[in-house]
Amino acid sequence: MMRLLLIGMGTGDPDHLTFQAVKALNSADLLLIPAKGEEKSELAELRRGLCAAHLRNPATRIVEFAMPRRDVAREDYLEGVEDWHDAIAEAWSAALAAHPEAERAALLVWGDPSLYDSSLRVAARLAARRPLEVEAVPGLTSMQMLTAAHGIPLNGLGASVQITTGRRLRDEGWPEGVETLVVMLDGGCAFQNLAPEGIDIWWGARLGMKDQLLDKGPLAEAGPRILKARAEARARHGWIMDLYLMRKTAQRA
Repeated sequence: MMRLLLIGMGTGDPDHLTFQAVKALNSADLLLIPAKGEEKSELAELRRGLCAAHLRNPATRIVEFAMPRRDVAREDYLEGVEDWHDAIAEAWSAALAAHPEAERAALLVWGDPSLYDSSLRVAARLAARRPLEVEAVPGLTSMQMLTAAHGIPLNGLGASVQITTGRRLRDEGWPEGVETLVVMLDGGCAFQNLAPEGIDIWWGARLGMKDQLLDKGPLAEAGPRILKARAEARARHGWIMDLYLMRKTAQRA
């Protein structure tokens, strides 16, 4: 039975792989790297850099495959994502089928496989079709990278934290009873829809990379700076991975 390793790679810095992740990487005889497309090109290069830094097993074969794109124009968001996951499962299945000799295949997953990542769901689709054991190897998340970069705790003292998406923040506003909000997958900067009074924000983009971007402060002051920095970064790179933490001012400690 083939074993599929989903290895959390953090945000691309070779120093952020755990010993467990390095061990798992070197145990694989097949490593799949998603490629194709302008955005995937840089991510593929980051994965190649991680392999150059940590892969010492000469028997590990590195194979690149075309990663399907999500149809962002679909009116039903969840239905569109489900179809996208089906397409990714087909791409994984084809890549694995082309190498039936592999017993331990691996994928380097951005951040951690458990946090706003589809890898475990896609793997479950594969496991429903063929004999397959799936193992998740945890990695540093961008949320941890953000709090470390700013030198702040994730939570206020004895207070609650909620992790959400830009889409939900835009549609639903600030959740009731929540002091700290971590917002991910926000291409539209949904913090603009909030009344900024009494809110502090800590923002980060391309965390862990040499050109990482950081900003912080009262939302009314930092918000416009973040919009400008984000637009400039998108113009340079064509894509950007960013997130932010917001806290009610009274809960900043």
